[in-house]
Amino acid sequence: MLLRDLLKQAAARIGREDAEHLLLALLNKPRSWLYSHDDAEVDAAAGARFAQWLARRESGEPVAYITGRRGFWTFELTVSPATLIPRPETERLVELALARLPAVEAPIVADLGTGSGAIALAIASERPNAKVLAVDASSAALAVARVNTEHLGLGNVELREGDWLAPLAGQRFDLIASNPPYIEAEAPHLAEGDVRFEPRSALVAGADGLDDLRRIVQAAPACLKPGGWLLLEHGWQQGHAVR
Repeated sequence: MLLRDLLKQAAARIGREDAEHLLLALLNKPRSWLYSHDDAEVDAAAGARFAQWLARRESGEPVAYITGRRGFWTFELTVSPATLIPRPETERLVELALARLPAVEAPIVADLGTGSGAIALAIASERPNAKVLAVDASSAALAVARVNTEHLGLGNVELREGDWLAPLAGQRFDLIASNPPYIEAEAPHLAEGDVRFEPRSALVAGADGLDDLRRIVQAAPACLKPGGWLLLEHGWQQGHAVR
């Protein structure tokens, strides 16, 4: 089948944006190639695999889990159902962290609940003089973070397994950043969209969504240097409670 015909059929099923994303990932081509080669033939094997991907997307499975990749900051990360899918709003947390580090010559930073490693790797890539410790309680998530760390060749990132600040006991940090679970256990949107497929342990934190944030806030002072920063992502209605 011609590429343009395959794309047209797929777009009718899952929308143009998702169809393009899946097809480009399958063919390992940039978007510019798609428009200059729409008369290319797609072989039977690629077409069959694309049909499987389309069916998975129609069932609601996130594009990132189907392709195993997600763009974040200036790079692409490997992701899996063991990790949250990095989202653009979390890049704001990275921006705020970087804005607070220039005055420190060799900062020590912690990323709690690192998942795919998104926050830790973004900070480490922009501040090669920093030492970044990335923590997660999930060994499966840390395995994904390790793949990303090695792929990016970042030697200033150390991975540690454990619950929030527990693996960092006795150390002091210039900055601690975290995108922890912060969704209420009975939130209706947990049954909608991509989050249906993401690890619940990385999304839900008790009845009000604040259980893990409370634990981090309580433990962080013992792990921060004087003048150190604690930066947290939270729900849009949780700002007052978190402060």
